Amino acid sequence: MADLRVGIDVGGTNTDAVVLDADGRVIAKAKRPTTPDVTEGLRAALDAVLSELRELSKLRALGELGEGQARIGRVMLGTTHATNAILERRNLGRVAVLRLGAPATTSVPPLSGWPGDLRAAVSAGEAIVPGGHYVDGREIGPPGLDAVRRFLDGLEADAVAVTSVFSPASGDHERAVEELVKAEYGLPVSVSHEIGSLGLLERENATVLNAALYGVAAHVTEALVTALAERGLGAKPYLAQNDGTLMTLQHAARLPVSTIGSGPANSLRGAAYLSGVADAIVVDVGGTSTDLGVLVGGFPRESAAAVEIGGVLTNFRMPDILAIALGGGTVVRNPGIGPDSVGYRIVEEALVFGGSTVTMTDAAVAAGRTPGEAAGWRERLEAAVRARGSGDMSERMADTLQRAVAIADGMVVDAVDRMALGKTDRPLVAVGGGAFLLPDAVPGASRVVRPEHAEVANAVGAAIALASGRVDTILPAGDSRSKAIERAKEEAAARAVAAGADPSGVEIVDLLEVPLSYLSEPAVRVHVKAAGPLAR
Repeated sequence: MADLRVGIDVGGTNTDAVVLDADGRVIAKAKRPTTPDVTEGLRAALDAVLSELRELSKLRALGELGEGQARIGRVMLGTTHATNAILERRNLGRVAVLRLGAPATTSVPPLSGWPGDLRAAVSAGEAIVPGGHYVDGREIGPPGLDAVRRFLDGLEADAVAVTSVFSPASGDHERAVEELVKAEYGLPVSVSHEIGSLGLLERENATVLNAALYGVAAHVTEALVTALAERGLGAKPYLAQNDGTLMTLQHAARLPVSTIGSGPANSLRGAAYLSGVADAIVVDVGGTSTDLGVLVGGFPRESAAAVEIGGVLTNFRMPDILAIALGGGTVVRNPGIGPDSVGYRIVEEALVFGGSTVTMTDAAVAAGRTPGEAAGWRERLEAAVRARGSGDMSERMADTLQRAVAIADGMVVDAVDRMALGKTDRPLVAVGGGAFLLPDAVPGASRVVRPEHAEVANAVGAAIALASGRVDTILPAGDSRSKAIERAKEEAAARAVAAGADPSGVEIVDLLEVPLSYLSEPAVRVHVKAAGPLAR
């Protein structure tokens, strides 16, 4: 019986792993420092949680079904591989960038506004060729397939990114170019109607980044499959998406850009699951930063603004996240704190661990905010303060730590106020390894909730996630509207199944209609999201 699930989340400071049983209870958990090569941190966290599971099995905590590891049926991973590749300009593929929209869209060339180093790392060449559609789905002109051939002939590229004008209304021209490229050039193709929504330049940017990440996706997939095989796990692997849902490795290979932002989304979903609170502000305190998000109906509130990644504006759906430079490893100075952090070196650097750097963890412990598992932290902090001198020196250190806590509390209050949008009746759910830094009462929140297993909420969020699919398109507002919306629902459900959902359990969880003005024919913009449990 494969009734256990493993969730893994790679964060900037720690990589967390959990095992959930058939009833969704956390039965094993582990945290390990994230390594410069994040794959090694993944393996370390997986080994640690499997070791704990084996100990539980020996104690017969899992019943009469034998070795617990053999019962793992699924492994879900939220990873920073794609984000790191873009931010660090490493391991990115060379992309041939094709836009279908000449001559109307030639005034702003592709990749305009990109940072120079990222553009140099990614672009194998750019071209604008005829094609595209009007906002109501009518064809502007036939796709310029001969122009596509002239552009690609002799061009050295690892992948092709195709963006057509108003492809969310009709993706026919993108599909035609995709078929040509695969048949005649054998290159992988990223098409924009599968990735972004309305907004040509932002959708094009997201499509190019997606194509540049194909090699990274292959590396992550291979590393995860290999790690499972090396440990004798026959579990089916999944990757977390940026909306708090999952996708199969095959789906991730096609849409790797969807893994960006999966960490904050996992934290929000895990916070909702562990606390039982569906509408709340979530504050996830890590070692380097604190992420704030809002739960609406148990899912992350999505950002209405364009999302910038590595200096590039994109328009795919992302959680509405506010990050502040505050974490357990944030360096404390006199005066002020951060924004720098000791990060994953906190277990070596912080005073409470016998190090020599004053951090926010030390300040929180001095203020009496000590987690239950922090045996000896207070004693080591006091010893470190005494070692730095006596009298005035100790008093100055105590004053510095006290001031640091006050500054941090002010940062949190300000951030909560910005995310609350004037609503003060929501509870605040505190999660993350550094959640003990937060006070027990925060202005702007009705109460502070500290759920059990909060330190691994992100990994729990990965383990309990559903699979999903989206459609963002433009439909006529006349008599055919109802039938067109039903077709959009069917397409969203089909995309959820392609991502790994059980067809019998897929439901429409979000349907948004926005009337569009100033068109020759009445039309509405429709966004549909379908989600369901993973197929067995």
